[in-house]
Amino acid sequence: MPGIGRDAVGLACQGGRMVSGHLDAERRRGRIIAMRCAVVLAVLAILGDGRAAPGAMATVVPPAAMSVSGSVDASGTARPSGSVAPAGAARSAIGAPAEEAPGYPWRWPVAGSRTVIEPFRAPAHDYGPGHRGMDVTAAPGADVLSPAAGVVAFRGTVADRPLITIDHGDGYISTLEPVSSDLAAGDAVLAGDVVGVLVSGGHAAPGTLHVGVRIDKRYVNPRGLFGLPPRAVLLPCCED
Repeated sequence: MPGIGRDAVGLACQGGRMVSGHLDAERRRGRIIAMRCAVVLAVLAILGDGRAAPGAMATVVPPAAMSVSGSVDASGTARPSGSVAPAGAARSAIGAPAEEAPGYPWRWPVAGSRTVIEPFRAPAHDYGPGHRGMDVTAAPGADVLSPAAGVVAFRGTVADRPLITIDHGDGYISTLEPVSSDLAAGDAVLAGDVVGVLVSGGHAAPGTLHVGVRIDKRYVNPRGLFGLPPRAVLLPCCED
């Protein structure tokens, strides 16, 4: 889309000096600038515009938003004044090194080969489309194993898919679906313990298990936690 790039980011995120001289008005103006900046950065991320600097969503902070209305956190989300970003927001936005995960390397959640059918696809923003996890090959009715020690945080059905969520500590939470389980919230599990069996339901194709991982409430690519190399991504070789 011509015309969207560094110039657009600069215009959207430009704060400038006080206009009205009224503090409340300037706060409202700052919030508008912050939100406008976040929207432009999200559009650039979706379009993949080469003119936007790599990592712009994690680094550009509008001056007015910082001085009057708050800031834009590591995910590009505008935060009004008085709010504090979660302690692990930056870590979860970029994905912490796998070696920092409790119990690393994690146990593959099903027996057999380590085959990823559908890889992780990060959404452009918190509510954008994507694939917040990876789907791995698993036989229907197969035992599903806990990837690391932890405590069951939830077991039930959400939007027609049965699932189990395990809190592994230090902000790491895994979700396995579709899984039928007899465990209950609060039950402790060890790495490799059977937590249920693979069934059907939800978006996962038959014969696959969906594995989602959150760090500090944000979904990240689970591959590295299981010792798998990152998925190769081809980048343009040059600029226009």
